[in-house]
Amino acid sequence: MPLPGMRGADHFGFTVPDLDEAERFLVDILGAVPVYVLGSKQADDDWMSVHLGVHPRTVITEIRFYRLGNGTNLEVFAYDSADGQAPQPRNSDIGGHHLALYVDDMDAAAAFLREKGVEVMGDPVASAGASAGQRWLYFRSPWGMQFELVSFPHGKAYEQDADTLLWHPARPAE
Repeated sequence: MPLPGMRGADHFGFTVPDLDEAERFLVDILGAVPVYVLGSKQADDDWMSVHLGVHPRTVITEIRFYRLGNGTNLEVFAYDSADGQAPQPRNSDIGGHHLALYVDDMDAAAAFLREKGVEVMGDPVASAGASAGQRWLYFRSPWGMQFELVSFPHGKAYEQDADTLLWHPARPAE
């Protein structure tokens, strides 16, 4: 049995070293819309460890919420970690990750990022196999988190014979 009542992704949460820098990037570069802010959270017992898996004396200094386009929401944390913070994981590390953003025009989006001084990782890559028809390109936020641009305006090869299609942010009702 699958998870009862599951509808889809509500948000992606991640931690940043500087919330103001992150907000400038998310709003000015990605077009995220600020929605609301939560203040500090700390506990004198083991609440932080039990509920979040962090050192019990760690403090969440602030959480900011954003709506990101026609897709998901972002929950962005600033922590005062009682036992230090690990470096940003690479994609090849356990827990490695990236956040992919669909764009209508890959070349225009890549040019925009470069004009804004964003670190763009190479040139767009054309996918093959079941993903043929797609192009993608990685870029980094100012704090080193990896993001990806992805575009497949004419669909992907797998769609020709698929009974189920992946959700598409440009066609959310399908």
